[in-house]
Amino acid sequence: MDNHSVLVVEDDPDLRDVLCQTLNMSGYEALEAENAEQALKFLDRRKLDLIISDVQMPGINGDELLKLVKRKSPEIPFVLITAYGSVTRAVEAMQAGAADYVVKPFEAEVLIEMVNRLALNSTSSLDDGGMVVEDRRSRDIADLSRRVAATDVTVMISGESGSGKEVFAKFIHQHSARNDQPFVAINCAAIPEPMLESILFGYEKGAFTGAYTARAGKFERANGGTLLLDEVSEIDIGLQAKLLRVIQEREVERLGGSRAIPLDVRLIATTNRNLKEEVAAGRFREDLYYRLNVFPLHLPPLRERRDDILPLTHRFLEKFEPATAVQIDETARQSLLNHGWSGNVRELENVIQRALILKSGGTVTADDIVFEGPENGAAPATPATAEPETPKPPLASNLKNREREIIMAAIEAHGSRKEAAAKLGISPRTLRYKLAQFRKEGMDTSCYANEVKAS
Repeated sequence: MDNHSVLVVEDDPDLRDVLCQTLNMSGYEALEAENAEQALKFLDRRKLDLIISDVQMPGINGDELLKLVKRKSPEIPFVLITAYGSVTRAVEAMQAGAADYVVKPFEAEVLIEMVNRLALNSTSSLDDGGMVVEDRRSRDIADLSRRVAATDVTVMISGESGSGKEVFAKFIHQHSARNDQPFVAINCAAIPEPMLESILFGYEKGAFTGAYTARAGKFERANGGTLLLDEVSEIDIGLQAKLLRVIQEREVERLGGSRAIPLDVRLIATTNRNLKEEVAAGRFREDLYYRLNVFPLHLPPLRERRDDILPLTHRFLEKFEPATAVQIDETARQSLLNHGWSGNVRELENVIQRALILKSGGTVTADDIVFEGPENGAAPATPATAEPETPKPPLASNLKNREREIIMAAIEAHGSRKEAAAKLGISPRTLRYKLAQFRKEGMDTSCYANEVKAS
């Protein structure tokens, strides 16, 4: 996860600790703030990849903090968490600049899926205060991107994984007339197929098991702005037909809904595959291909943009150690220039991070440059005789335990399922479902029978 930093702003110390533990177990650097004032201080002294904030806090609340952060650092994704969810509140939060809106209680998997999507997207390798386009081929593509940005046509960006496709997509959005409207990205390869349709199109309350509140899809959230379908070739062919209809009709219906929602969205798609070959193999619809491939851009791999390697290296040195003037000597430069970079810009970023850890002084040398894989001199795998690593607790365990505590405490305090559900900000039906789940997991809820029946 490359230690992406996530700031958790939560006045409840127990919940804050649970969220941070879950993030740390998933490879993130979790930072804590108990109020908005502390959170704003982090903006002055730390680079943040994501902010997760509770809405209800003393002093400056989460909605107000969102506005302050967007004014000061608009590039940082911001997520609001609340116990009182509604479609109106969610839409207002999105319009104010929130990247997502989550209702308590929620599963740990939901949290991590969201953080994976937002924190990783916020740190696109090329897009850190402007693109690195020193190589002639990169400059040519940047010029084309500026020209197509002035229009409203759909763009298809192809290229290998890690080469910077999403960065160019953001560049097009930023240079378009829609730059003051949302830029919404969805990684089609990272989301399980059963979830992708509901995330793209949204859903109404009760549309399926677990749909306890209505939720706007990516198309709705991008209305007026730009929607990036990252790795669009990974979409199942059955869902491709529904996507085609939305693009053709310029309107979307939420799952379980009957109202057509008009769309004004600029589409950008990316792929690391040859889509013509995918069409020929029957894995990608030909009609959808022509809808998306209106203006094709191909981004060459880093090994074909040699003049970008050293400028990117210096950008990463500044990014990871901004307070020190780290130098890189000639031997290290030659080592970087001679490498094949099968992992593209993403691999270069990892190599520079390792070099900064290994260097002994203020200069990076060839000895500090470690490429991936034992054949390239990377550290060998751990021997079989090494002490076995202590297994980490399951990802969801902390949040689930905390959820049980909160729900059972509410039932004890109010003596009625209806009153407890109202206090928790969930429906009685959801509370019944949660109690049934606890029983399935082996928890004895018989001591709460009176409270549940009393409602």
